Amino acid sequence: MSTDPIWKNSRTTGADVPLTEDIAPGTANDPEAGSTEPATITVDGQPVETETGATLLDACDTVETDGEVLALCSYDDNENIGPRSECRTCMVDTDEYGVVPSCSFPAEDGLTVSTDAEAASEARDVNLDLLLSNHNLLCTTCGANGRCELQDVSIENDVVEPRYGVKHDRSELEPIDDSSPFIQIDRNKCILCNRCVEACNDVQVEGVLRMEGTGEDTRIGFQNDAETMMESTCVSCGHCATVCPTGALVEQGLVDATTIPIPGFTHKNSAEGYIGEDYDHQPQQMTPMKRELSTENEPRATHHSTVDGND
Repeated sequence: MSTDPIWKNSRTTGADVPLTEDIAPGTANDPEAGSTEPATITVDGQPVETETGATLLDACDTVETDGEVLALCSYDDNENIGPRSECRTCMVDTDEYGVVPSCSFPAEDGLTVSTDAEAASEARDVNLDLLLSNHNLLCTTCGANGRCELQDVSIENDVVEPRYGVKHDRSELEPIDDSSPFIQIDRNKCILCNRCVEACNDVQVEGVLRMEGTGEDTRIGFQNDAETMMESTCVSCGHCATVCPTGALVEQGLVDATTIPIPGFTHKNSAEGYIGEDYDHQPQQMTPMKRELSTENEPRATHHSTVDGND
């Protein structure tokens, strides 16, 4: 049995390629999005001074803007997460570059930004409606009801009926992954913001989650090709659920904490079934696969003799 750590044999290449100083195991290695120097820009007629590393979204956050810049895929509590420019709900208009995503556009000195320009407002509205069209909007049975960022921005923007419809047909919904005793995955609530993947890979450096598939088939997946959370290498740290802006990843203890159940209609039966009904949900510190991998890479116990020579 090998005593080498898991990561040592995780890359099977012909020649050893040393890691460069700006690449670390488990990270997405995203390029820096902010400015390379301090800048002064104008946001909706207001001068804003920014520091090195700032984006247009940082500048917009410092003043009262005319337009509502949503930025659903942005997460500013940890520098290792994003920006990804995935949701495109943070679009603003600039005098030189036109409409750009503010979360990943550097604050360039002398730039003039308008948040309520018609093109920028329409871009934000269209992208918000696109997110809602691919989202199970049964909020009353969702574990994130009342603490969902998508719900908040929809209310703030007076969304009554998304222009592209909503997804309520159960036959179009994926089964809920309820296999883990710690974290439930409802991909029908996912907006593909990538926060959970970066929290897992860049912050916790566990390398469990990934985005897989293309186009409308893009979804949260697992790096070991597992079908369920319990078959993944999850260590149940919960960071992915902490950064999730919707109810796609919810800690099991909170699944029903904020729901308003409709008689005979619960979160589990809001989708086309769920995975994990055969699991007994006994408390564990990590998924079985992660536990087995950890055990395989632990040093063998050394057999010592006692002082008197007896085993």
